Amino acid sequence: MKKFLAMFLAGIMVLSLAACGGSDEGSSAAADTTAAQADTQADTEADTGASEDGSEAAAFTTVQPGKLIMGTNASFPPYEFTEDGVTIEGIDAEIAALIAEELGLELEIQDMEFGSIITAVQTGKIDIGLAGMTVTEERLQNVNFSTSYAKGVQVVIVTENSEIAAVDDLAGKMIGVQESTTGHIYCEDEFGAENVTAYPNGTQAVQALLAGKVDCVVIDNNPAKAFVEANEGLKILETSYADEDYAAAISKDNEGLLKAFNEVLDAKIADGTIQAIIDKYIPAE
Repeated sequence: MKKFLAMFLAGIMVLSLAACGGSDEGSSAAADTTAAQADTQADTEADTGASEDGSEAAAFTTVQPGKLIMGTNASFPPYEFTEDGVTIEGIDAEIAALIAEELGLELEIQDMEFGSIITAVQTGKIDIGLAGMTVTEERLQNVNFSTSYAKGVQVVIVTENSEIAAVDDLAGKMIGVQESTTGHIYCEDEFGAENVTAYPNGTQAVQALLAGKVDCVVIDNNPAKAFVEANEGLKILETSYADEDYAAAISKDNEGLLKAFNEVLDAKIADGTIQAIIDKYIPAE
């Protein structure tokens, strides 16, 4: 009986030790599973752009990881210009730098012909087109546009002794414009391509006016003011030609970037930061 009892107690101890051993292994496996699940969740959050507090942030890609590449035409002061031929400054450059910083990206600005910007966005050569660009139905067929951050007004520059006194006087005149801008499009539609001469940038259009090659230049109001201030003998007609909205062009294949860009832009518009940048270059009259 004692022998049986001893064997019985020994059996219980073996089973108890086995159970303890099984519990340790199970805890280890459970811990490994939990860690793996945590790693998977972290990877998923990185891919979807989920933030640490659980809120959903916009996920996006860029042409080059860690960079936001902006295409512009640096002959459109005060939105984009260069004084040293290297550094691009202006309203659009500052807005892009602000948004790039908020998105954790390094801004790179590429200067190109205005007419090439939409194509560069479409073909993935640049991430955004930011060039005092007006939102139009035609452009919306090829790219998405961000929230509008500024208003544009097309005006007419003439020489001080010009017989052109109002927009109605443009019929039959030779009109200078910057190639592929809305001024170019509007003038060709209204006055015919034969009465419009397009130049690569606004500076060349204004030089053509001063040289008597065109009778006037149709261009956005703020660049027009800069050109008139820099060149004697020019003036801007009191009547405007068209009112427009400026926005950033972003590829239709990158909805994530559009969402992320707009999230920052909308917040900076709401807190007055964007207007402060604009006011820095265009003081209130």
